[in-house]
Amino acid sequence: MPGALSHIRVLDLSRILAGPWAGQLLADLGADVIKVERPGAGDDTRGWGPPFLKDEHGENTSVAAYYLCANRNKRSVTIDITRPEGQALVKQLAAESDVVLENFKLGGLAQYGLDYAALKAINPRLIYCSITGFGQDGPYAPRAGYDFLIQGLGGLMSLTGRPDNEEGGGPMKVGVALTDILTGLYATNAVLAALAWREKSGEGQFIDLALLDVQIACLANQAMNYLTTGQNPKRLGNAHPNIVPYQDFPTADGYMILAIGNDGQFARFCAEAGAPELAADARYATNKARVENRGALIPALKRLTIERSTADWVKALEALAVPCGPINTLADVFADPQVQARGLKVTMPHPLAGEVPLVANPLRLSATPVEYRNPPPLLGEHTEQILNRTLGLSATQIEELRAAGVI
Repeated sequence: MPGALSHIRVLDLSRILAGPWAGQLLADLGADVIKVERPGAGDDTRGWGPPFLKDEHGENTSVAAYYLCANRNKRSVTIDITRPEGQALVKQLAAESDVVLENFKLGGLAQYGLDYAALKAINPRLIYCSITGFGQDGPYAPRAGYDFLIQGLGGLMSLTGRPDNEEGGGPMKVGVALTDILTGLYATNAVLAALAWREKSGEGQFIDLALLDVQIACLANQAMNYLTTGQNPKRLGNAHPNIVPYQDFPTADGYMILAIGNDGQFARFCAEAGAPELAADARYATNKARVENRGALIPALKRLTIERSTADWVKALEALAVPCGPINTLADVFADPQVQARGLKVTMPHPLAGEVPLVANPLRLSATPVEYRNPPPLLGEHTEQILNRTLGLSATQIEELRAAGVI
């Protein structure tokens, strides 16, 4: 059965993560995503290793694991957009496309005649999504944007990490490029909204999406904690600013997470831990009181949790409907029976490695399920196919472009 977006073609001029993440999600939903890359180099992440994908003999291939995370189900064409002939090819592809994704610096594509105004003149129905660090206006608009910098500038690192007065205290970035990923998800939503509007109006539109805007939008309750009080939230490590106990706790063999969200759960935990008096204590009986008195409560709970293993706690507390869980390594994650049951690791054939393991798309659509059609493409793997079948160029024309270094 064709995917939900099998009637949509996306011209993906982006690289690294935010744009490619959006492109992969659209591709997973069935869109024909054409990834335009620099001849001989390609997306920067192709070389961001080690680690690299290994072949059937255990030897490194030229494909970095990083690149594999965001480029499934796409077709790769190599075009030098700095050349007039290359620009002409991209314009022809734009004329045949529904969506353009790009993450060049502000105005970076205008010099090549590939900005929204130029491509809209060719294809008025085109939806053009421009991802930048800081958006199309404002004093920072000309700056380049990088996930790490945005996590700091956008406030996330002020919330992440141990308090300054604890060992190892200080600001900390998230362990994955979360701002890029969230921006890719917002980009996908914006593209889908623009496609829906085009169905009604017949018109395309320009999408201005900034990493900084997305990061601030995703501060969620912490942003509202500040806006409603005027007080900067403090770093709490793994603790929650508004709920207690809601953090990691030591066990006899490691750590576990307690995510207690109401007073009933807290009472059941205390009873199981052999300390029902804590739930009856006025200092801890309600969440409001526990937040106010966390300094006294948390050490008392840690003295209890360290008496049993993580597995023992998880088994006992799950039976009581008290939210509790382990802190898994990635090896633990992909060995977990629930993860395996949900098929969150998929394997696809790969021309260099024989096969490639990938993380599955988490969307489950009953009528138009996600399909795994193509592994992340080799650099320029589909150049001839796209230029011939999509643009109608002859073999001679393609060879001339190749000889001239345009493709």
